[in-house]
Amino acid sequence: MRDLVVAVDVGTGSARAGVLDREGRLLGRAEKPILMNRPQANYAEHDSEDIWKAVCQSVRAALQRAGARADAIAGISFDATCSLVVRDPAGAQVSVSLTGQKRWDTIVWLDHRAIDEADECTATGHRVLDYVGGVMSPEMQTPKLMWLKRNLPESWKVAGHFFDLADFLSWKASGSLERSQCTLTCKWGYLAHETPGWQQDFFAGVGIGDMLERGALPETASAIGTDLGPLTPAAAGELGLTEQCRVGAGLIDAHGGALGVLGGFAGNAASIDRHMALIAGTSSCIMAFSPEPRPVRGVWGPYLGAALPGYWVGEGGQSVSGALLDHIIRWHGAGGEPDAAMHQKIVGRIIELREQEGPALASRLHVLPDFHGNRSPLGDPHAVGVISGLTLDSSFDSLCRLYWRTAVAIAFGIRHILDALNKSGYGIDTLHVTGGHVKNPLLMELYADATGCTVVEPQAEDAVLLGTGMVAATAAGLYPDLSQACIAMDRGGRMRLPDPASRDRFERDYLIFLEMHRQRRSIDAMLS
Repeated sequence: MRDLVVAVDVGTGSARAGVLDREGRLLGRAEKPILMNRPQANYAEHDSEDIWKAVCQSVRAALQRAGARADAIAGISFDATCSLVVRDPAGAQVSVSLTGQKRWDTIVWLDHRAIDEADECTATGHRVLDYVGGVMSPEMQTPKLMWLKRNLPESWKVAGHFFDLADFLSWKASGSLERSQCTLTCKWGYLAHETPGWQQDFFAGVGIGDMLERGALPETASAIGTDLGPLTPAAAGELGLTEQCRVGAGLIDAHGGALGVLGGFAGNAASIDRHMALIAGTSSCIMAFSPEPRPVRGVWGPYLGAALPGYWVGEGGQSVSGALLDHIIRWHGAGGEPDAAMHQKIVGRIIELREQEGPALASRLHVLPDFHGNRSPLGDPHAVGVISGLTLDSSFDSLCRLYWRTAVAIAFGIRHILDALNKSGYGIDTLHVTGGHVKNPLLMELYADATGCTVVEPQAEDAVLLGTGMVAATAAGLYPDLSQACIAMDRGGRMRLPDPASRDRFERDYLIFLEMHRQRRSIDAMLS
């Protein structure tokens, strides 16, 4: 009986696969690393064939760990970072790298090479910007494509396909050139609530009017979970599955996580806007749903149907969060390699220091966490980080104090976004957190105490794989639509309430956080 599905999640550094049953239980999981090329600052590139290889290896390993037969898998779907893949008309790799190497055919989501092009898009004032929070980000595909055409014209001339990474994986699996409503709406300037969805005058105005034809982009997007057809014989062989396995139109990784933690509210339009998904790892992404559009300056969207059908999504986040803690460890003289053991050592020492020094631990040390720009709610990719309160202390304890206050700043960054959303009609009082941060007890504590929200940690072992598994189950016909798949496969979560004793301290520190933003703007104005 075909009643299992495979979900594949491609993140910044690895590909993960999971086998799930129709109740959402994860039966087996495997992970394989992927390569990244960093030729210079603000540049990051993947090899899409390396990604596909890692996907195939992880799927085969997950099947083995689950003890699942290939003929039991009814469907497969993919989520991935919003990275840009370029192929020629025959499907061969096209270089996006200044090195000219064809293997580097993918611009990673976090690559900021196109920051000038993003500013040009914002300067147009086009109404497309009304659906990206008013500011174009260099992490989106339009500025990246502008950069490609200007700086690698030969690559542009030979290009025949432009893919968001999730759509590339669906194409590799099924041969379908359909594109997900999630990817096109969130990263390509496609307006899913209008006909036509593509605003051709905008793309012509920024110099890539031939984007649709050059990239073999469809006129309309496909809803998440659309059945794209069966696996091709080649893909079935590489993945260790059968040609009867159906492929579902996928989504961006953070949106998979949003389905995994908020999908159970699909039938509850009256209260869904009280809940926010926080998908937190290298970076942090937040997702908030509403039954009607609620534009918020500096928050991407509102996007129709970019995760749950019939709902609008507001998407914000922090370009670095977990990666910022890694950076602090590398940067400090008492640090080193930011592996799991080092993080655990630091967290353990912080707990000891708090017991000794109480709430006043490092109370004069304050951090603005915008070391890679501010994605939300300021929408300022030029923003920089700030640390106030440094001394000559270079001991391990000083590293721990800085780590602690950086973690506080990351939580305040989430509160900053929450405040912007709630001023625009949301009533968010509950955060559903998934991703690597659930393993960091300091961050999980701070997400409750520093925001004043109830925090829910999902019972699902991997909420991103669960969300993508919901998509695969829809494509396979195990449920009549995505909303019903989400409700049926929801796994629930464990609640953490904020500590009322910490409220006054964090209120004071949050006011300092906002004042530091004001002071940074004043300094920047003096330099302009």
